[in-house]
Amino acid sequence: MDLKLDGRVALVTGSSKGIGEGVARGLAREGAIVIVHGRNKTKTEEVAHNIIAQGGRAHVVIGDLTNDAEVQRLVDEAQAFIKPVEIVVNNAGGSGETEDWATTRAETWAAGYDRNVLAAVRVTSRLLPSMREAKWGRIVNISSLAALMPPFKRPDYAAAKAAMIAMTASLAKAVAMDGITVNTVSPGTIHSVSLDEAFRNVAVNHGLAANAPWTEIEQTVLPLFAEVPMGRVGTLEEIADAISFLVSPRASYITGANLRLDGGMWPGL
Repeated sequence: MDLKLDGRVALVTGSSKGIGEGVARGLAREGAIVIVHGRNKTKTEEVAHNIIAQGGRAHVVIGDLTNDAEVQRLVDEAQAFIKPVEIVVNNAGGSGETEDWATTRAETWAAGYDRNVLAAVRVTSRLLPSMREAKWGRIVNISSLAALMPPFKRPDYAAAKAAMIAMTASLAKAVAMDGITVNTVSPGTIHSVSLDEAFRNVAVNHGLAANAPWTEIEQTVLPLFAEVPMGRVGTLEEIADAISFLVSPRASYITGANLRLDGGMWPGL
């Protein structure tokens, strides 16, 4: 299926590693001109250079999304590369401190909200005017299955990601007549570099070699982390493919949705 993304300009925040990097690579494979964002200049440029080496098109912006001045600067840079940004994937964020209800602090909640929710608000609000003028735009907010199935640890993270789902629903209604769609993607357990390392560390304690084939590591360790009906973790490519579809003209009637990519973990409807 031709997703008709060739030449579309997409900003993916937090794309110097992990899910964001996977999404940036996936959009580039579909022909989009990707703007890779991160705080570490070296890592961010490595991702962009690799995309270009693979035949894609990429640019780089650097900045801290919790700083208004830096956000304004990087958005101005992104808007000036070729043409205004048409697609934004708000992926930057993260879980931060590992706290539970016995240790959680108000400042941790404030920092997590700023890092996840307000970062997306800062970027999106600055890109909306040009999308509205063009009568076309795509916004995807990356939440988490933790927003729907909150664990007892990191309650601040689950709450912030739940706020992103509510934010998506509100914004989708506000821009529905402007040719702009707004959706959420909520990943479950995904095979990133950090998850791979964590699984392998646990596998060693269960008698496997740290360099054992991934399928053996996955079969042994995944049941200790999560009950995934499919019996495996998701891949970065699967996340990227889903988002590539959501931001394409093919998905023009999908807005305000929360797409779960969890291998069937969510018990609800």
